[in-house]
Amino acid sequence: MKTPTALQALIDDGVIDEVLRPLKSGKEAAVYVVRSGDDVRCAKVYKDMAQRSFQQRVQYQEGRKVRGSREARAIGKASKYGRKQQETAWKNTEVDALYQLREAGVRVPEPHGYFHGVLVMELVTDADGFSAPRLGEVELTAEQAREFHTVLVRQVVRMLCCGLIHGDLSAYNVLVGPDGPVVIDFPQVVSATGNNAARRMLLRDVNNLTASLGRWAPELLDTWYGEEMWALFEAGALQPDTVLTGTFEHDERLADIDSVRDAINEARDEALIRQQGREAAALAD
Repeated sequence: MKTPTALQALIDDGVIDEVLRPLKSGKEAAVYVVRSGDDVRCAKVYKDMAQRSFQQRVQYQEGRKVRGSREARAIGKASKYGRKQQETAWKNTEVDALYQLREAGVRVPEPHGYFHGVLVMELVTDADGFSAPRLGEVELTAEQAREFHTVLVRQVVRMLCCGLIHGDLSAYNVLVGPDGPVVIDFPQVVSATGNNAARRMLLRDVNNLTASLGRWAPELLDTWYGEEMWALFEAGALQPDTVLTGTFEHDERLADIDSVRDAINEARDEALIRQQGREAAALAD
């Protein structure tokens, strides 16, 4: 394969030695399997985004800190320079989050540096050494689903204790390694204290996981871990090792429980539609 320009710069600088193959490509980035000495890693090459895409990110960017007052003013004015700085900040967000979360013990790929707009990090593999599948692509037993749900809820708690919310967490942002699930893709990470939509995004993240894993263990659909952890977080009582029960007493005067349940059902339906789409695409190939 022809070496992408962004990765050739890393080869020239001695950061990596060889590009082995493409791993996946999405709207925001393309990921490649690369070799660095005796280690096989992955390199995430971020794509430049159009201004239209920036408008869709406003809900995620609220509360994020920008390095430098000039950059902050430029971003606020949406000037050409400001859009460039906004693009840079968007890319840096995932890098910063990975280092912070890894240090906090969250199950994320180990970062190995950020060079020329490319994030080099651990390649998560399965027990046979192949690229690990996504959680939404594997068959599970009820016991495995419950175990994975427990592990992933704990990762969400640890992220929240760092003041961060994934913001787009689903069974397709989780890889299944030999030691269990690993959370990936953080460019849309949300500030838990600086974003007005933080609670809603946290509940959506947890509901997405619950809906997907609830396919294999239906009793998970009757849990309320997102609401429980957010209430503890707001009260300043949430710790990385806080024991959660999955129960939550809603204030019937304020909460629309039917809407919450509808959101869970919608997340479950969306997960099923995504899976069916991937299966149809695989058959077409």
